[in-house]
Amino acid sequence: MPRSLSLPDSALPSDRILLALKTRGPLSTADLATVLGVTGEAARQQLVRLEADGLVVGRRESGGVGRPRQRWWLTELAQQRFPDAHPELTVQLIRTVERTLGEAALDRIIEARQDEQRKAYGDAMRGAGTVEERLKRLAAIRSAEGYMAAVRKEGDGWLLVENHCPICAAARACQGFCRSELALFREMLGPGVEVERSEHVLAGGRRCAYRVRAAERTGRKQRSSAL
Repeated sequence: MPRSLSLPDSALPSDRILLALKTRGPLSTADLATVLGVTGEAARQQLVRLEADGLVVGRRESGGVGRPRQRWWLTELAQQRFPDAHPELTVQLIRTVERTLGEAALDRIIEARQDEQRKAYGDAMRGAGTVEERLKRLAAIRSAEGYMAAVRKEGDGWLLVENHCPICAAARACQGFCRSELALFREMLGPGVEVERSEHVLAGGRRCAYRVRAAERTGRKQRSSAL
């Protein structure tokens, strides 16, 4: 029988369950109730909420004699709630490469990353005929990479918004990553499409945002302003 887990009284029940699963591994509802000092029903209700939020998943395991026993596991989304040293390690690696091998080597690393993205993004763009469709596919790719991207119509163009930057630490250490991504966006959206960054996390913005205009609309605007 698991012993009671010592946690601050102020901790939310959901956080206590996540910490218990992180530190003790998969547990049954009954085990969690014992560890946290709550009733089985109280533990079950919290687990139902956590499962709905995509933070835990229940799996039935055979324990020999009797009915299979359900145990609860943390999902990858839940794992992201715990301290992660990857950003610090990434920054250290970037600075080490720059210090020992020089800026040219760091530029080659960024170019290699861009080449890999170009292939993956290019494959996803196949069959997309319009700027809007390419934008939607670009947002889908970026969201899958953790950027929480979305597209909306705005004036004579669109706004591509990224509400999260999963490489923020690396980008702060080397802004070549941001320049590379902007260049890749322009390449993926096609010739004649205007893409300008209007908000930037590294400049103090809440998010990164890009204004996009189709070539024919930009052209009409330029002609009218020249009259």
